[in-house]
Amino acid sequence: MHKVAVIVGSKRPASVNRKLARAIAKLAAPKLAFTFVDIAGLPMYDDDLWQDPPAGVLRFKAEVEAADAVLIATPEYNRSIPALLKNAIDWGSRPYGKSSWTGKPTAVIGASPGVIGTAAAQQHLKAIVPVLGGHLLPQPEVYFSMRPGLIDDNDEVTNADTKAFLEGFVAKFAAFVALMRPAG
Repeated sequence: MHKVAVIVGSKRPASVNRKLARAIAKLAAPKLAFTFVDIAGLPMYDDDLWQDPPAGVLRFKAEVEAADAVLIATPEYNRSIPALLKNAIDWGSRPYGKSSWTGKPTAVIGASPGVIGTAAAQQHLKAIVPVLGGHLLPQPEVYFSMRPGLIDDNDEVTNADTKAFLEGFVAKFAAFVALMRPAG
């Protein structure tokens, strides 16, 4: 089973992006193994810290590198990605020549209470992923408009159409990961 590092661009435990990512992980359980990677404790990026890298940075890079693929769930702040997520991306891309993102099949999703569901933030993130050396899943796009009760407290999707859509996303992502990272 392929391993997926899940990076949620919010540190809030009740984040709608964390809730969406947990629901997707539950739907994917027969196909993919998801590990949530904590980014909240990373210090702000500072190139000088590579002389004696913080333990949290080394842990973060090791967790991403141990995964076969990456799923990023991004909130949208001011029509872009949050600083927390950008900071993690920068740590993972360094030191020069040692990017943790290289070769990783990567899917980008996002949820918000609004109707465009993080579309602007995802476009920024989708411009970054290839520069990092990641392989971006082009379709299906998940611009998720979170409504109360759509995903319950047990991370179950309560609407049949929404569940079918997310199952389709999981199937495409799993196939993309298998194509990019064949079992060997």
